[in-house]
Amino acid sequence: MKEQFTPKIVGFLCNWCSYAGADLAGAAKLEIMPSLTVIRVMCSSRIDPNLVLTTLLLGADGILIAGCHPGDCHYDKGNYYARRRFALLKKVIKTLKIDPERLQLSWVSASEGKRYAEVVNQFTEKIKKLGPNPIQTNPYL
Repeated sequence: MKEQFTPKIVGFLCNWCSYAGADLAGAAKLEIMPSLTVIRVMCSSRIDPNLVLTTLLLGADGILIAGCHPGDCHYDKGNYYARRRFALLKKVIKTLKIDPERLQLSWVSASEGKRYAEVVNQFTEKIKKLGPNPIQTNPYL
């Protein structure tokens, strides 16, 4: 019998909106697939592209970056910087022969617990269809 693939997804969530949205989803006991490992960051713009690439190269099957909606950033324009970096990062990932669909950027506010659950569950399903990350340099994952 073939073992079912459970993706390893790393989620970088902004402290002010997305992390609070995740907290709200948990408080509301919404069903969220357990494939996401959350890393709390102060702002989506503070995510170093090298960290995302390293996470993929070490074997993460997908990366979710979630931040405040454009215009609602606690740091004024942080999510605009994140969106720009994200677009460039997708191009870099493509040149490394990694499917750019393994990387997702979503806007989730503090009051959107239901949206957070939907984003995580839909992204998990997408990664399940893509299968395991073909590049994995860490044998312990």
